[in-house]
Amino acid sequence: MADARKITLIGTGLMGVPMARNLMAAGHQMTVWNRTRARADGLVADGAIWATTPADAIAGTEVIITMLSDGFATAELIADPSVRDALQAGMIWLDMSSAKPEHARAQCADLATLGVAHLDAPVSGGTKGAEGASLAIMAGGSAGTFELAKPVFEAMGRAVHVGPSGAGQLSKLANQTIVAVTIGAVAEAMLLVEQGGADPTAVRAALKGGFADSVILQQHGERMTTGNFDPGGLSKFQLKDLDNTLAEATALGLSLPSTQAVRDRFEHFIEEMDGADRDHSGLYLELKKRNGMTT
Repeated sequence: MADARKITLIGTGLMGVPMARNLMAAGHQMTVWNRTRARADGLVADGAIWATTPADAIAGTEVIITMLSDGFATAELIADPSVRDALQAGMIWLDMSSAKPEHARAQCADLATLGVAHLDAPVSGGTKGAEGASLAIMAGGSAGTFELAKPVFEAMGRAVHVGPSGAGQLSKLANQTIVAVTIGAVAEAMLLVEQGGADPTAVRAALKGGFADSVILQQHGERMTTGNFDPGGLSKFQLKDLDNTLAEATALGLSLPSTQAVRDRFEHFIEEMDGADRDHSGLYLELKKRNGMTT
């Protein structure tokens, strides 16, 4: 394949594994590294190359993808002297983690001193989107770098260049704000339907295609009413994203009351109900507890 690249992916968690698998299916050569080797074993069995250190993973690659917990984790990796020694001018670093816009801008400026191009390119679509190569990818940075990275993005989903460095992360914060507030609304609607005696499955079908319809209504509404809170999107990461949204809003002199309210509910779900590692649709459980119901 003409556009095949040597790609390193660092962070083989719930999202990183299917993303790497789709990149391999598209013909790219994949090297992987993760703090816990076992999480990458399936990819290695499928043909990925395991590297014993991040620096070894990066050496000789063309494109680096990081899918880590936050901007602090990515910054720590970039600051590692062995990683910096392994970086070469002409490489492209795609940080697909969710982080603060300011972190993205700092990473971009730092890597530029080494001749390494950078895009902040967080994603939306959860594990289903990662598995189906249908992720929504929001890329911030140079338009020229975005064009070079297109063949890589296309193996994972639909990428849109949304502006300069940091704009990808800002777009992701907007996405997460909509997701979180909608989860809160869907939870209230599903509880109302159940307690009122209607069939939640039938109600979701009735609303399909109307103004109230959404992926969250159909997928997370089903999770709520069937009690499936195995993680696709972790609640602790949803809270992190909402905190980042509110910090950015404060810096811009903005008040976001709905975001603040749903953020506080996620904090309660995580801190008081042990919901950190449950799916963010688990906010439904917080609502049930708020109404004195068994969860």
